[in-house]
Amino acid sequence: MEKTLTTPVKFADTDADKAVILLVDDSDEILDFISDDLNEKYNVLTALNGKEALDILHSNIVQLVISDVMMPEMDGFELCETIKKSFELCHIPVVLLTAKTSLQSKIDGLELGADAYVEKPFSLEYLHAQVGSLLRNRSKIKEYFSNSPLVHIKTIAYSKSDELFLEKLNDDIFRNMSNKDLDVEHLADIMNMSRPTLYRKIKSISNLTPNELINLARLKKAAELLNEGNLKIYEISDLVGYSSQTHFGRNFLKQFGMSPTDYINRQNPEQV
Repeated sequence: MEKTLTTPVKFADTDADKAVILLVDDSDEILDFISDDLNEKYNVLTALNGKEALDILHSNIVQLVISDVMMPEMDGFELCETIKKSFELCHIPVVLLTAKTSLQSKIDGLELGADAYVEKPFSLEYLHAQVGSLLRNRSKIKEYFSNSPLVHIKTIAYSKSDELFLEKLNDDIFRNMSNKDLDVEHLADIMNMSRPTLYRKIKSISNLTPNELINLARLKKAAELLNEGNLKIYEISDLVGYSSQTHFGRNFLKQFGMSPTDYINRQNPEQV
């Protein structure tokens, strides 16, 4: 069985691209059974109750939680409610496992914010399908945001709390965009957040590091200005915080698959 940990976990380099799933159940046998099956596709952390799970969530970047409902200390319903009400954690999807088959039990779980509800006994194939569907859908949204020049950051929000956070984050980056030295340290100070909390929140929501998100915000603002057609490329490059037009052009091409000039021509063909 995977050990329960309250300090950040370092996975092997070969596992770095796997999503991290936190499995919560008070039964060692069930933890062994499910984690052994999930380990092939995911990095799995385990906890014996909701309190242990929260400790792990506050120190690790986790993409999804699978939790039993009936547990001591803190049950699955309370854990789900705590996650969904937490600014730092509310974006994490939660799958509840339970032997309770009543309609009211399902309604209770969904009203507390659960993203899926799986009845015991269940097939591992069905659990894999639920987990895979949740992770794929969120991954598609993140990729769409990253690869589309004019798509707003709030499209990747999973809750109203996330939307407000992302809008403030976006506004703060834009207000400081001309600062070529803007990085995660500056951004954490501006947002009045600790660097680790900001890092985990941004990484979990967007799959980007804060510095990668800052760069993407610069490029998206540049795309907006290019689309308006009122400024030269070198002027836009300077406005969004790049030290040179060449550096800006390379980054724009790498991110969106086209040069700034090609983007202008595609958006405004009459100007060609």
